[in-house]
Amino acid sequence: MADYIKHPLIVPDTVEARLYQQVLAGDVLKKGNTMIVAPTALGKTIIAILVGAERLNQVKNSKILILAPTKPLAIQHENSFKQFLNLPCTSITGSVSPNEREKRWAESRIICATPQTLESDLLNERYTLEDVSLIVFDECHHGVGSYSYVYLASRYIKESKFNLILGLTASPGSDKFKIKEVCENLYIQNIVVKTEDDADVRPYFNPLEIDWVRVQMSQELEKIKDCVTKALKIRLKGLKNMGIINTVSVNKRDILKARVRVQNKIATSANPNSECYRAMSILSAVINIQHSQGLIETQGVSTFNQYVSRLRKKQTRAAKSLISDVNFGKAIRLARDAERNGCEHPKLKKLTDIVKNEFSEDSQTKLQSTRFSDENTQKDSKIIVFTQYRDTLEMIYEKFEKEGIKSAKFYGQASRNNQKGLSQKEQKQIIKEFRAGKYDVLISTSVAEEGIDIPAVDLVILYEPVGSEVRMIQRRGRTGRKDSGRVKVLLTEGTMDEGAYWSSIRKEDSMRAQLIDQEVIDELNRSAIERMEAQKKVKVLDKKKENIEKPLVFADSREGNSKVIRYLSDMEVDTKIQTMIVGDYQVSDDVVIERKTAKDFVDSIVDKRLFKQATQLREEFKKPIIILEGNDLYNGYINPNAIRGTIASIALDFGISIIPTRDSQDTAAMIKRIAVREQKGEKTPISIRTDKKPVNIWEQQIFIVESLPNIGPVHAKKLLEHFGSVENIFNASEEQLTEVEGIGKITTQNIKKVIETKYLHFKKEDKNQKLL
Repeated sequence: MADYIKHPLIVPDTVEARLYQQVLAGDVLKKGNTMIVAPTALGKTIIAILVGAERLNQVKNSKILILAPTKPLAIQHENSFKQFLNLPCTSITGSVSPNEREKRWAESRIICATPQTLESDLLNERYTLEDVSLIVFDECHHGVGSYSYVYLASRYIKESKFNLILGLTASPGSDKFKIKEVCENLYIQNIVVKTEDDADVRPYFNPLEIDWVRVQMSQELEKIKDCVTKALKIRLKGLKNMGIINTVSVNKRDILKARVRVQNKIATSANPNSECYRAMSILSAVINIQHSQGLIETQGVSTFNQYVSRLRKKQTRAAKSLISDVNFGKAIRLARDAERNGCEHPKLKKLTDIVKNEFSEDSQTKLQSTRFSDENTQKDSKIIVFTQYRDTLEMIYEKFEKEGIKSAKFYGQASRNNQKGLSQKEQKQIIKEFRAGKYDVLISTSVAEEGIDIPAVDLVILYEPVGSEVRMIQRRGRTGRKDSGRVKVLLTEGTMDEGAYWSSIRKEDSMRAQLIDQEVIDELNRSAIERMEAQKKVKVLDKKKENIEKPLVFADSREGNSKVIRYLSDMEVDTKIQTMIVGDYQVSDDVVIERKTAKDFVDSIVDKRLFKQATQLREEFKKPIIILEGNDLYNGYINPNAIRGTIASIALDFGISIIPTRDSQDTAAMIKRIAVREQKGEKTPISIRTDKKPVNIWEQQIFIVESLPNIGPVHAKKLLEHFGSVENIFNASEEQLTEVEGIGKITTQNIKKVIETKYLHFKKEDKNQKLL
């Protein structure tokens, strides 16, 4: 009989007493911020529950927070913590209304949340992390770049009275710098690695069998591949002759680097020559050919043909030249004929045989007639097939349908190639039916690797190897949770599959080596301590700044997940999120800021949004500004002179200032500086444009009066209340205007100057007239 954990907050007889879990939980409580790296089936959630129970017991009236990348995983954690702990537990996700989220936070001690939703609530000041005694980052390898985990960890260390961080992952990555980045971003100072080979884990771990299934390309596929390769070689020789590449033996990464070099040459040239644009076209064609080659080698003719049909719809020079190419055109004809004749990649037949043999050693007919009546058959067997492409997923599904295999398609929410994505509700229903036995096989893209509550399966099949050790570990983690697990990886010999195979093995070995390297651990520990000390100093400075007036910035709700808002928050800016009819940020009644990344700026030129937006900015605000963010403005396909011409037009024809910034942090610093200059340390009401035009008479009156120099919403109301109408205000003398509280002599002079000065706009004689 199993022993169970006894703890005042843990439901009796629910948590099995496993020594390694208790030791790990004790280490976290003793050593501080910790990352636990362990396979999926080792019960990392139970460790989090043990640590959470003790923190809630130690720190009275505190809360614990469990973060997960997706809503299904957050809900899964909620169910687990409710099952094991005797305290109010809830979940906070984007599907819950803001008011309800605020209420749940106040009433619960255990909160399971998605990071994006939590970040949005914190930025909107719905609650704080002040009383959180433990924060758990599940799948903590996401804690890099601009992901919400990074901001939340920083804010937690800054706000919490008593902080403790626990990161959980099966795979933090193979690169030393990636692991270091995760640890630095999440303030990790202790890494613990547990594997199935550890003596204290082995009794609880189900063995995992990985079988690499090798297949050979068919003659039909080899012919198609040869035609594609010829088309590739011709273009690579052309690029070499142009001096773009040094050798024709290049991979996709080399081509991407070459494209960046050509883009930079175009960007830095006042008048780029046609040779640069020709090189860009050839490079784009090479990328398309390399992708086509990979599809033929690893996926099959059906997936290749689907890609070609999309290529035909493109109007780019590269796509047109490729479709009309003699060699590539021959490959297209051969592939079309092959599919018409029923030719398929040998992987597809091998996959079908594996699946059929999993359920029965006999024919599919025997499977259908006996598996629900004979108790000795494997009626409960479940299989997940992973593939990289939706087109391949469709191909496998159609094959399984013909073979009488009950399968379901499972992919992401994004729509692609005119195929609508699955909603979260639809995903949930498919998983429910898979669990209930309606389907035997789940055919999935990478969406099922993590973050989805998929039941344990008997067999995981990878249609192609993946070069990422993280994804490889996540995929095989879907099996072996309750019984011994099995993984089969299909690999086409002599193709890109081989490279992905060796890459994943090499990276996984590297990851293990990095995680047990004491020098790496010591370096991470020093880095975490330094960051913690830096945050303590920030807290002291924050207390000194509490009485200092913060500049106020209104941000449009569409900027809700922008890194700019995070940086504004870090820079001691009072940021309010509100729906705005025009612009992204507003710092005064006169100044609105439209933020555009370099890519968005170029895209808005192409789709003609830019001048429409400029017109709206000019109509609604006296001093509109466009912030142009990024250093890659000229790295696209548009001639730099066209971009320069647009910038000149925005500045001269519309009178809109354009300010360049390096990145989102620089943008935030610039917005803060503009706000400080406009507000001059005073908290004055700002009228937010939530509609293009006022509707009521009194709104129109305020709007008209607000348009006068140095007049905001408060002074507009005072003027109307004092004079009774817009007409009386316009007819009032300077002396009469100064009778209104807050209206000074300079303001009255400017008002009268605007009202009485003759209109000379766009005339030659107004060039020396000073604009207000």
